[in-house]
Amino acid sequence: MTVVDKSVAIPGDLLSDDASRAGEGTYVEDGKVYAHYYGIINDREKIKIIPITSKYIPKRNDVIIGIVTDIGFSNWIIDINSPYDALLHISEYPERLEMYNMSKHLRIGEMIMAHISDVDYKMKTELTMQDEHAGILRNGRLIEISHNRIPRLIGRNGSMINMLHKECKCKIFVAQNGRVWLSGREENVDLACEAILKIDNEAHTSGLTDRISEFLMVNKGRIS
Repeated sequence: MTVVDKSVAIPGDLLSDDASRAGEGTYVEDGKVYAHYYGIINDREKIKIIPITSKYIPKRNDVIIGIVTDIGFSNWIIDINSPYDALLHISEYPERLEMYNMSKHLRIGEMIMAHISDVDYKMKTELTMQDEHAGILRNGRLIEISHNRIPRLIGRNGSMINMLHKECKCKIFVAQNGRVWLSGREENVDLACEAILKIDNEAHTSGLTDRISEFLMVNKGRIS
C-alpha cells in the first residue's frame, strides 16, 4: 500500500507500508519504506526517488575524493562534493594516531582518497582510509565534473580512462563523487584536463570515443 500522496519527497518521508516496494533512493525500517533523499517520487512497481539535485549522493563502498573542512574531537569533517558532509574517524586513518596529533597528519584543506564505509538512513556518511588505494593527495591538480559522467569517463572496460593514461602520460585518479585528481608534468596534466572536460561536456553525444582519440592525436605534440 502506498501512503504518500505527493510528488516530491524529503528524507524520512513515509512512502509505503509494503517493504517489497522499496526501490532506489529509499530505505526500509520496521517493514515500511521511507525516502532516503530529496527528490521526485516515481511510484510504479517499485517506489523510487529521482534526485532533483545533480549533486552526488553518497553510497556505501564508493571511492571518493574529499577535502578536509574541519577537525572535531575524534573525526575529520570531509567535503565529498555532496549536500552531505562525511566523517573520517581517527581509527580509520592508515596510521595509529592520538587525538591531540590529528592536525599534524591531516590538515584542513588537504585532499584525500577514501572509501565510504557506511551511510545510514539520515545520510550520516562515514569514511575509511584503511585500504591500499586510499591516501592523502598532494602535488597534483583537482578538477570536478558531473558525477553522472564518471562512467563515461571510465568507459567500457576502462577503455576511455586507459586511453587518457596512455596518451597524456600522467596519473589520473577518478572518484565516484565527480572529482578527478591528476599528477605529472604540467603540460601533460593540462591536456588530460582539457580532454576530461570535453568528455564531461559531450558525454551525451555519440562518437565521443573517436572524437577524444582525434583530440588527443592532434594535441599530443604539446606534451613530453
